[in-house]
Amino acid sequence: MVVGSTIEMGARRPVILVVEDDENVLHLVSAYLEHEGYDVVQAGDGRIGLAEAERRPPDLLLVDIMLPGLSGLELARKLKASRNLPILMLTSKSEEQDVLAGFDAGADDYLTKPFSPKVLVARVRAVLHRAGLAPSMADDYFRQGDITLDVRSRQVVRSGREVDLTAGEFDLLHVLIEHPGWVYTREQLLEGMTSHSQAWAGDSRTIDVHVANLRKKVEEDPTDPQFIRTVRGVGYRLQGQRSASSRAPSKEGV
Repeated sequence: MVVGSTIEMGARRPVILVVEDDENVLHLVSAYLEHEGYDVVQAGDGRIGLAEAERRPPDLLLVDIMLPGLSGLELARKLKASRNLPILMLTSKSEEQDVLAGFDAGADDYLTKPFSPKVLVARVRAVLHRAGLAPSMADDYFRQGDITLDVRSRQVVRSGREVDLTAGEFDLLHVLIEHPGWVYTREQLLEGMTSHSQAWAGDSRTIDVHVANLRKKVEEDPTDPQFIRTVRGVGYRLQGQRSASSRAPSKEGV
């Protein structure tokens, strides 16, 4: 069976509680997460979020810091005190003291607005993996065309033969193959690579080098790439097809 980036049928769908008072952000984030196979519970303020967490304990809390009723920091502290709940914080604040306050409240990761929903999905998956809550092999094994990528063994196979990739090349392919057809800027690719490997170091200027090297190893003709395509003025995408019913929402940023 070909496994994509969504969660396998039959596996328990992780529950994500999204607490956000901006309705547009709440609905967009929820749509992306539901597309990836997660069950999403929504709340528009902190007190409702606390009640929802008691009603249906989530596997991950995705929470904005600035909330009516009960702040995201207070909500995180209350839920972290009662259970070891992974927490990803969203905020428009990026000053150091705000970031530190989020981590002090128990946050496992932190995303500043505006952000790419693609990066958000990658961060959610990474936090769940670190918490040991990956529900199935759906997040660990990908196939596109004649290429397969196994996250656990960090193996890439093309047409039955293993491809020897550097750590940076593997992480780049991992980001691209999770969502065939999605267009990524260099900065989004860098963020995704960092989410997959906390030890990875680099900057957006190195993405072109990794792409060129990766093409030499996975393309039939690296001078005429058909697998990793350049989108002029934007970045890169992995050539792939998705049915109209499985496309994610088209808005690129929140």
